[in-house]
Amino acid sequence: MGKRLRTQRRARGGSQYRSPSHRHVDDVRLPVSSMTEGTVTDLIHAPGRTCPLAVIDFGGETDYQLAAEGMKVGQKVEVSSGRVAAGNIMKLSEIPEGTPVHNIEGVPGDGGKYVKTAGSSATVVSRGAKVMLSMPSGVIKEFNPECRAAIGVIAGGGRNDKPMAKSGKKFHTLSSRSKAYFHVSGVSMNPVDHPHGGGSHRHVGGPSTISRNAWPGQKVGRLSPQKKTVKKRK
Repeated sequence: MGKRLRTQRRARGGSQYRSPSHRHVDDVRLPVSSMTEGTVTDLIHAPGRTCPLAVIDFGGETDYQLAAEGMKVGQKVEVSSGRVAAGNIMKLSEIPEGTPVHNIEGVPGDGGKYVKTAGSSATVVSRGAKVMLSMPSGVIKEFNPECRAAIGVIAGGGRNDKPMAKSGKKFHTLSSRSKAYFHVSGVSMNPVDHPHGGGSHRHVGGPSTISRNAWPGQKVGRLSPQKKTVKKRK
């Protein structure tokens, strides 16, 4: 009997494909409206994230936010103050065009869902009935003007500049984030282990497309292209 395919193991949800929730320091949501001004007390490492976190004291209540480039201990962080500075949190309707932002709310009050990885930021393009942002992918996305965001570029953007140097270092780094490292192609396996396995060359051995309605164990390779229906003129 052959082994389970990667698609099957990923769908089953083993430890290798689960988010390391026990390593997350906090879910990092934008502070509630009652928090108006706080002080950065520490910058800490968050094992479950790619960027550091800023520990902010809001009048005796501790809150965690994504650290922006330029933030430092002792800095004042303001919420809805109207002052554009790294780490401050404002509504998109109040942020000038060209300002980099991160941790953007998709719906007013959801705490922030977009642009939360190290070194990334979105740029405010225009404001009006909808606020247009240029996302890190280059896509222009529109948001409700009442949505909030944090000012600045997320810290830790140079993490990819340092080489891993050793294969084991990369293995343990990705394991701590519950990600698989070694990836063996299907054509390199035996026929019993993968539908693309077998043969003495790299060719798949047949069409590599699969139906969208196939059960998960069959879904290897590329999905079949969707056929566009052409309406005939009467």
